Amino acid sequence: MKLKTRYEGFTILEMLLYVSICSVLLLSLCVFLVFLLESRTKNQSIADVNQQGQQVMQLITQTIRNARTVDAPQVGQTSQTLTLTVNDTLLSPTVFDLESGIIRIQEASGPNILLTNSHVTASSMLFRNISSASSSDRIVEISFTIDYKNPSGRNEYSFGKTFTGSATLRQ
Repeated sequence: MKLKTRYEGFTILEMLLYVSICSVLLLSLCVFLVFLLESRTKNQSIADVNQQGQQVMQLITQTIRNARTVDAPQVGQTSQTLTLTVNDTLLSPTVFDLESGIIRIQEASGPNILLTNSHVTASSMLFRNISSASSSDRIVEISFTIDYKNPSGRNEYSFGKTFTGSATLRQ
């Protein structure tokens, strides 16, 4: 009488197939997660640059619109600083400038207020008074560039944008 022995379990071929399928799925999941994290980081960099640039541009244009006079730059001139005489004498003159990659505002003799944070670097700030000497309209063009700080040199942190705008003093 011969006893039949039956072995339960997986063969080595089945185990290899199972491990390889799981490895491919796990590798695909890891690649997807890395891509997702890089995209998230890039989107945060873009959002930070856009938000700060728009806030600075809005503050500068609103201040120009509400100012009484443009003291610097003179008509037809370009300058890296903007000096305005505003209606509130306690805040005059109001000066916008760029120092060490940070856009600042100074109202009267008060302290400089930083308008950009430490995540970004501002550059190429220019104000151009495009007013006509024969017209009473005072128009100022504003231009500056904001770049996300990228000390590691990683691509997902690389983003920069140039903001341009103009404003006319309300008479």
